[in-house]
Amino acid sequence: MAGALEGKVALISGTGSGMGRAGALRFAAEGATVVGCDLNVDGNAETIALVQAAGGKMHGLAPIDLGDFAQCKRWVEFAVETHGRIDILWNNASACVFATIEAMSIEDWDFSIRNELSLVFATTKAAWPHLCADGGVIINTASVAGHGGGPGGIAHSATKAAVLAMTHVMAAEGAPHGIRAVSISPGAIDTPGSAEQLAQPGARDALLGQSLVPRLGLPEDIARAAVFLASDAAEFVTGTDLLVDGGLVNHG
Repeated sequence: MAGALEGKVALISGTGSGMGRAGALRFAAEGATVVGCDLNVDGNAETIALVQAAGGKMHGLAPIDLGDFAQCKRWVEFAVETHGRIDILWNNASACVFATIEAMSIEDWDFSIRNELSLVFATTKAAWPHLCADGGVIINTASVAGHGGGPGGIAHSATKAAVLAMTHVMAAEGAPHGIRAVSISPGAIDTPGSAEQLAQPGARDALLGQSLVPRLGLPEDIARAAVFLASDAAEFVTGTDLLVDGGLVNHG
């Protein structure tokens, strides 16, 4: 039986670890050809090896800094030159500084805006003409932080709320071209990127205490949601956000 993404060309950013790696493995298992990228050369190469060992199709570029528009274009054009089209763009990569307003430097703020917000726009802009040609799906990784916020998350909440808003605009502007745009808001996901925050005293217990599902999320939870949103099964879903958070936002 064919997979949910059979024959699709899927660009996934941040495939060196975490949700990007889980997404690459899952998308490939569902029949997609994955074109990944990451700043982490070794991590991205390891993901490619894992996908290929499992019988999937994946290749990509690293290091790629998506905060640089020229590098965004290089990644996108590499995919188009190799496969002739793009069917799915998952804007997953991000990096942010967590600090209170008092402690957050302007440099750290600018870093967060560049690497959690500007790169989503830059990569989408680079891919936009190709998506407009044949239609496709844009998935943006937002966060429960975009629906609210707490101490130390000023930059993260700001950027992810902006990603939610950008997704609405992408859906509206993309609709005439057959483009669907959606976002996923992960809750507390156990990834290398969240390890520092989860290691803070009491952090895990606090998050588990607010969740209806008595565990932290896994990268695979997000990957499964992304497969659905990218597939034809979700053809009537656009301009919306999917909370994958164990009930954290609505019941925490």
